[in-house]
Amino acid sequence: MLMRNMTNKTRKSDLEAQQVTFKLAVQYATEHKDLPTRPQFRRWVKAALFQHAEIVLRLVDETEGRELNHQFRYKDYATNVLTFAYDDTVPLTGDIVLCAPVIHTEAQQQHKDLLAHYAHLTVHGILHLQGYDHLEDTEAAAMEQLETRILTRLGYADPYREHDHSMAIDGIRH
Repeated sequence: MLMRNMTNKTRKSDLEAQQVTFKLAVQYATEHKDLPTRPQFRRWVKAALFQHAEIVLRLVDETEGRELNHQFRYKDYATNVLTFAYDDTVPLTGDIVLCAPVIHTEAQQQHKDLLAHYAHLTVHGILHLQGYDHLEDTEAAAMEQLETRILTRLGYADPYREHDHSMAIDGIRH
C-alpha cells in the first residue's frame, strides 16, 4: 500500500506450474489474544504469493499501528493492514503490518469469523506486496475478485459478500 512494486506484478496463471518459495518471519508485537499461528499465516501467504519472496509479517497493538499509519500515510489512526514493498529486490522483499485490535474490532462489527478476517487481510497485504492495488475502480474489482478466489480456495467465504461493501480496507472504500 505504501510503496507499490508494480514491476513485480505477476498473474497467478503465469506461475502456476512454478513452485514459489518464500521466507516468512512472523513477529508478535502485541499482547492481544486469539492471534493466528505461524502455520496459519504460512498457509495464507503461500496461497496468495505468485513469486519468490522474503516477508516479515508483524502483528502490532493500536499504538504502533497508529504511529506507522501516521508516519507513512499521514493518517492519525490505526488501520488494519499496512504493506511495505521494497522495490527492485530479488526475491521480492517486504513487510506487512497487521493491527490486532483493529482486526478484532472489525471482525466483531462486521459479524465475521476472526480467523477468516485475518486470512483476508493477510491475502490482501500479500497482493499489495506484489503490486496489486485498489485506487481505481477497475483495480479494486480485479483485486477483490482475486482475493475472493484465493480465500474460497482456502475454504473461507467471500469476504465482500458477508458485509456491507462500504466497509474499508486500509482506510479505502471498495
